[in-house]
Amino acid sequence: MKISRRCFIGSSLAGLGLFYSFNSISEKISSSLRKYHVSVSIDALEHEPELFEIFKKVGISAIWIGGYFYGHWYYKPEAIRAWKNKFESVGIPAYVINVPLGHPGDSLGSYSGDVPLTPPTQWKPGVSSDMKMYAGTSLHPPATEENAKALEVLSSHGIKKVFLDDDFRLARSPGMIGGCFCNEHKEAFLNKYGYKNSDWETLIDSVQKRNLTGILREWIEFTCDELTTCFHTLEKRAPEIELGIMVMYMGSEKAGIRLKDYQGRLFRVGELMFDDNSFGSVKGKCNELFSALFHRCFTEPEKTFSETTAFPADKLSAKNMCAKLVISTIADVRNTMFMSGIQHFPKTHWDVLPDEMKKQARFHEVIAGHKPVGPLKHYWGEKSRYVSDDNPYSLFLSLGIPFEVVEEPTHEGWMFINDYDMNNLPQKECVYISRVKKDNCLEIPENLNTLFKFKQSILPQIKHIPHIIDEKPVVCAWYPTVKKVLIWNLSENREELTLKRDDKTMNFFLSGLESLLLDDLSN
Repeated sequence: MKISRRCFIGSSLAGLGLFYSFNSISEKISSSLRKYHVSVSIDALEHEPELFEIFKKVGISAIWIGGYFYGHWYYKPEAIRAWKNKFESVGIPAYVINVPLGHPGDSLGSYSGDVPLTPPTQWKPGVSSDMKMYAGTSLHPPATEENAKALEVLSSHGIKKVFLDDDFRLARSPGMIGGCFCNEHKEAFLNKYGYKNSDWETLIDSVQKRNLTGILREWIEFTCDELTTCFHTLEKRAPEIELGIMVMYMGSEKAGIRLKDYQGRLFRVGELMFDDNSFGSVKGKCNELFSALFHRCFTEPEKTFSETTAFPADKLSAKNMCAKLVISTIADVRNTMFMSGIQHFPKTHWDVLPDEMKKQARFHEVIAGHKPVGPLKHYWGEKSRYVSDDNPYSLFLSLGIPFEVVEEPTHEGWMFINDYDMNNLPQKECVYISRVKKDNCLEIPENLNTLFKFKQSILPQIKHIPHIIDEKPVVCAWYPTVKKVLIWNLSENREELTLKRDDKTMNFFLSGLESLLLDDLSN
């Protein structure tokens, strides 16, 4: 069965009109499932007072106001309460985002430049594995106590939900094996596990070589225990507040984030591509999607938030911010969190965002609760979580072939393995694919040319599965339980594409970065 482009597009808009709307941007998001939140500073609200009316107009579900920043009340609690009351007077709930430990460098982007960049002097600095000192992302007294007091103050002002921003981690950046290697932490670790001083050098060597030895595993668990204990302490001190964690890109145990400890909490998945340069590449988009899919294994969709972030605030275009919304749809992340540090991203973005917000909400209504299925396997194993450099083999997501997330090696399909997970893979009927040569893996360098050759080699084996036949970077997420496929064009260019399944084909055009929800050509 072949369908002409004109026939297909016409019938799609008539028969699938659910997915399209050309109403004015003043129409609020009607979906009861997909929610759109905005993180905004009081600075931004004061510098650009028109933002208040914009958020009302476009149907924002909730506002999150910046609050307590690593030992400083940059915004006084009384001012937070005043803005909370103002938003709630027009039916928009208002909550708070705290920055509990301190971002390395200026990751906030203030208007005036007078936001303190480091914790107060009574907070001790961290020490990295190479014995260098740094501010932030380490835990010493009185950080937990002062964060707990801040939550108590916010609770007294009626705040019901608080997110801990993604500096709530014990590693300064993605791919770093974290923990504070100061003398206090060294002594506590050695005493807890019964090690001698001479064993410390073994630990440092294991960290530097990313070798998951027994002592390194215990160090990572020690670090995770510290962060989890802090989180539980904060919860207990302000039980009226629902506390959530914003997880860094690929955030996991190596950063002190034992993911299973945060199940059932508000949970923001980790992303990283915050500007046009990083998100503009196909690999950047695939990495972003990979991280979101990975984190979704540990959280329920209703409590999951995206990190739809621009930083610096004016460096992510409106079209790329719209494209980021597709990631949340594919991964069934029910809450989009628009973020941009202290400065708000350009107000002109709100001229184009609402139409895409409505479109993705409609797509999401159809596929929510249904998992993407396919022969290509998304896998991020234990060693990747504990010691890797957080560079996933993600480009296979752009092949136009359906994929699925697996937590263990499977008995079928093609599983893309990160370099750190290659050893001791169990014998399975699936094909392991890696970027480097390994006896039990098929070596395929991570670039589109080699991956498209791989795609051509397996097309006869996947003919019963809906897929894009073209050699163009496209995500094809298949939801067989609702007989739909979501197609996302990763190119900046308008592309003609063909969806195929057995002897049925469907031809269509997609503009640059556009997505489309289609029937999966099943009988």
